[in-house]
Amino acid sequence: MEMYNPAHPGMLIADILENGNLSIGNSMSALARHIGVPVAVLREVVACKAPVTADLALRLQDALKVDADMWLRLQVKRDLWVAKRKRRKKVDRLVSLDKAA
Repeated sequence: MEMYNPAHPGMLIADILENGNLSIGNSMSALARHIGVPVAVLREVVACKAPVTADLALRLQDALKVDADMWLRLQVKRDLWVAKRKRRKKVDRLVSLDKAA
């Protein structure tokens, strides 16, 4: 069953920052410094305007102890849901060459 409008992983990061009891405080800039990414990059992800990349997923895994696979699964679900709603040219099914002859 397809999920309706799956959450962007940035929403989870925002929730962790807002509700978490982190040793770095609840600051996005502190988290960005801690994981070694520019604050602007993390801000774009939290604003749901940029994706969680594999590298960022690994950094979040190390810092927040949330599995990198989970971050990437959330991102892929969101990306696929968005892509399915965009208009695109219909692609016909590929027919085997031995059947076409």
